[in-house]
Amino acid sequence: MGQAGMAEAAVRYLRSVGTAVPAPVEALPRPELRCVGADERAPLDPREFRRVLGNFASGVAVVTAPAATAGDPPAGFACQSFTSVSLDPPLVAFMVGRTSTTWPRIARAGVFCVNVLGSGQGELCRSFAVSGADKFAGVAYDAAPVSGSPRLTGAVAWIDCAIHAVHTGGDHLIVVGRVNALGTGEDDPDGPLLFHRGRFARVTTP
Repeated sequence: MGQAGMAEAAVRYLRSVGTAVPAPVEALPRPELRCVGADERAPLDPREFRRVLGNFASGVAVVTAPAATAGDPPAGFACQSFTSVSLDPPLVAFMVGRTSTTWPRIARAGVFCVNVLGSGQGELCRSFAVSGADKFAGVAYDAAPVSGSPRLTGAVAWIDCAIHAVHTGGDHLIVVGRVNALGTGEDDPDGPLLFHRGRFARVTTP
């Protein structure tokens, strides 16, 4: 499925909005198309791109979704690229690699919850950053009120969403979510977990 197919999947979902339970979005297969053609040259050294952009500190979140099929485990992955998009309507977005094996499971569910991690949850983040493991083993959570997505215990904030639109962005997908519920969790005296220059960091105050 190319960009047109992805857009059609997003449109099908948008047409279903307004029902009590959001219809699932068609899963997006791992794309075969390159973002840069074989006869092209990237204008920047990827290592330099990472090095420079690494100076921008970001928060750290875990994006979760309920099992789309009975008997399957819930889905989740660690995410740095989360942002607010719109106040009216309330929209947020996250970016996920087009080769992600977790994203198709979130797409099938059609909903997700963003769990903003606190400064003491670095190990929890690492457990959701691996591939092929049972990421929820030993992890405490309850169900987000609207989507039923896992709401991780200890997160400093949570945002419960339905998938609103999906756009292509190079080697990533830009997933826009419509916020249905949100709230704060446990108060972490050291603030949220940050990621800066390839490592975890904390908010420091004078």
